[in-house]
This record gives sequence, structure tokens and C-alpha cells, in this order.
Amino acid sequence: MNNLLKNFLFALVAVVTLTIVACNDDTPVDPPYVAPVDTLITANISADETWTNDRTWTLGGRITVLDGATLTIEPGTVIKGQLGTGANATALLIARGGKLMAEGTAAAPIIFTTVGDEITVEDVAAGNFASPNLEPTVNGLWGGLIVLGKAPISASNDNNEDVSEVQIEGIPTSDPNGLYGGSDAADNSGVLKYISIRHGGANIGAGNEINGLTLGGVGTGTVVEYIEVVGNQDDGIEWFGGTVNTSNVVVWNAGDDAIDTDQSWAGTLDNFVVITPSDNIFELDGPEGSMVAGHVIRNGSVKASNEDVTSDDLINSDDNSDVDLENIFFTDIVGPQQINRVTFGAGDVTFTNITLDLPSMPADTLDAHVNGAVPAGVTIGSASQANTTVLDWTWAAKAGMLNF
Repeated sequence: MNNLLKNFLFALVAVVTLTIVACNDDTPVDPPYVAPVDTLITANISADETWTNDRTWTLGGRITVLDGATLTIEPGTVIKGQLGTGANATALLIARGGKLMAEGTAAAPIIFTTVGDEITVEDVAAGNFASPNLEPTVNGLWGGLIVLGKAPISASNDNNEDVSEVQIEGIPTSDPNGLYGGSDAADNSGVLKYISIRHGGANIGAGNEINGLTLGGVGTGTVVEYIEVVGNQDDGIEWFGGTVNTSNVVVWNAGDDAIDTDQSWAGTLDNFVVITPSDNIFELDGPEGSMVAGHVIRNGSVKASNEDVTSDDLINSDDNSDVDLENIFFTDIVGPQQINRVTFGAGDVTFTNITLDLPSMPADTLDAHVNGAVPAGVTIGSASQANTTVLDWTWAAKAGMLNF
């Protein structure tokens, strides 16, 4: 009798014995637990699908939720993008007409990160939301999360003619799923709640990186709240037109701008924290077509520098920007950091209770941190404006970065 046959017979006897014992004492015997394997996603999603929190879901490329399909992601799920740049950059793209139902919770957020991150679903379930091996400054290891909709945008073509749809940055023009914009202000792209997006921003070409969260032409029917972006190579969050409202946001260590608005976004950002982006804290651009709509950014607290990073402008806007800034506090201001407008008085930018935490010394005054005359509504102050208690679930909070 060979060894293989012997091993089989021994195993068979063991199973029979266990079964007899179980039957004799009336105690049911559960089958042995088999851990689910991680799942690699390599094809676009064309029908409704659910990603469960019992495994890691790996993006094997640019994965698109197509028109008519809904992707549901359970609380506590970990999604990881494979390494790659250029045409090989990984991302999750929600095309116009597709939906993402990603509703995490404060106790079980949904984590988007890189395969280089060793965080597991077991870590999340145990309340350990920080990466066990990557610093929060590490970026560019995958793409990001892109949501596109049918809401109005302000855009034009090379002939300066208005257009209602354009291709989103970060997605090659050869991919028609990258188009966004339309006429449905109430368009619904799903629900994004309690999501942390980390270590992304892969470069697909010269000067063309992917934002942590990109919202292109997203409508008011979409829910976007409780969002954290950590260590993204490009912007933290960028809105391209649309009407979606966004609230309860943390952007930490963006490699470019933290908050970037374009093409007459007509929504509101309410209650947020920004921590040390490498470029501008706010990059607020005006319309690119004839359609003009304004947005509101309010109730925020900002750390403008640390020992390693000094952000550029505190607020940077164009001469045609249309935005109301309300109740925003800046601290850790150094050197030449300024509120910088191309032309004060042009466009329609308003400042209400914008406070700069400056030393009470004549050498460091408001004049030194404003390009031009200090606008009404900008003063020296020391009171934080964001409600950080609702952001306690974030990696930034657990790292002690939300102490103002």
C-alpha cells in the first residue's frame, strides 16, 4: 500500500470517527472554517454586484461601473488597487448612469487603498483603521475613486463654444466612460458614506494624475458625506461642475491642492478639515463656459504647515470665480502663505468669518498674508470652526491630527 493511499484511509477513518462521536452525543459538528480568498476584479461591472466585507477586493485595472449597473460595497470592506501608472493605473470609475452604493459606518468604514498596504478586513473589524506599514505621506501607488454624472457643467471646446459634456481628467480620451456632464441637476450616482481613500493619485501622463475623489457632473441625488483622503499624489477632492453637496470631509497630505473646484460647481462643502497639502489649500477656479453657478465652502479648519510641508496659497481663486467662503479657520501659517486672488473685486468671491491664527506681533499681520487689500470678513482669530467629533472615525483623527 503506497503512502498516498495510507494517508487517505487514515483521513477517512478520522472523519467517520468524528461523525460517530458527534451522533452519539447529539452535538452537531460544524464544517471546518475556510477563509475566503481575496477577489481580483479585472472586468467592468455591467450588472448589479455586491462586494462583501469578508475578503479584500483587488482592482486589476481601471474598473468601470457601467451605465445601468449598481455596485454595492458593504461596510468594513477593503478595496486595493494594483500598482501601476499610465495606461496601467488602477481606479474605480462610476460612469454616467452607473451607481455606487458604498455606505460604510463610523465603526466599519470602507477603505480604498493600494495592494502595498497591509491593512486587512480583520483590522477594520477590530477598529484599527490606520495602515500597519505605510506612512500617511506615501502616495501615487494606485489611482483613485472617480464618480461621473449627468448634472450641468460649465465647459467649452477649443473654439470657445459651450459644450455640455467633456472627458474627465485622469481617464484617457479613448475611454468613452470618462465623459461627464448633462442637464439633470438632480442626477443620482449613489451613496458614498464613511469612506477613506489612501495612497493614490497615480500619474497616467505628464501632469495628469488622478485625484483621491473626483466628482464630475455629479447631481444632488447623490449622497457624499464622511469622506477621508490621505496621501494622494494629486488633489484631495476635485469637483468638476455638477450640483452635489458634500459634508464631513478630511483631506490630509494631498500632493497637490486639497480642495479644488472647477466648471461652476453649484454645491456646498460643509464641515471639513484640511491638513498640509503640498500645493494650494483651496484652488477655486471659475466657469469655463457661459454657464455661471456658485458654490459654498463653510465650517472648516485648516493646518497650513508642519515641519515637513508648507502649503502654497491659503486660498487661490481666479478673476471669474464664484464662491462664498464662510467660517474657515487657518492655523500653522508660515512665511509667504496668502489669500491670493488674481484681481480682488472681480468675479464673486465673498469672505465671511475667515480667521487666520497669527501671532500678536506687528511683524506678522494680515497684510502679509493677503495679496492686495484685506477683504471684509478676513480677520485674525484663534477659534477652530470644524466639528471634528463627527470625524473621529478617520485615520487622521486616530493619529491625533484633528487637534486644533
